Amino acid sequence: MNAAINLTQASKNLGHYLLKNQAQIVTAESCTGGWLAQCITDIAGSSAWFDRGFITYSNQAKIDMLGVNPETLAQFGAVSAQVAIQMVTGALQHSAADYAIAITGIAGPTGGSIEKPVGSVYIAWQKKHHPAKVTLAHFNGNREQIRKQAVYQALNLIPNE
Repeated sequence: MNAAINLTQASKNLGHYLLKNQAQIVTAESCTGGWLAQCITDIAGSSAWFDRGFITYSNQAKIDMLGVNPETLAQFGAVSAQVAIQMVTGALQHSAADYAIAITGIAGPTGGSIEKPVGSVYIAWQKKHHPAKVTLAHFNGNREQIRKQAVYQALNLIPNE
């Protein structure tokens, strides 16, 4: 794994940013399975800036917990910009947070396709009352490495905006 990836420091940086702005964050995760929320809650005092996390690994969970439209899932698939945006918007709507981050992707080792190879990860982020933003990343490595890179990128999106 890339030695430059320091999840603890990235989590602390996010926390400092949110505290400075008197804000809280909510997470919505699929392929990372709660790793983002774990990194955040590993930081002592994170309860001051972390509202909650949704692990929506299945499509049904995305629909039930975040209000993702089943037609969007059918048309674009769970790993898509459209679903990531609906996940991040739904997370904000179902929480008291000011910011949200959502992750959906293909961590492998199977499940990829020519259009969406293993390592394809959409990360969406949003500030309340602002439009959602989404990025597509293509990470390399095994399942753990792909997931770690996705979490690291997600932790850095809001403070570095």
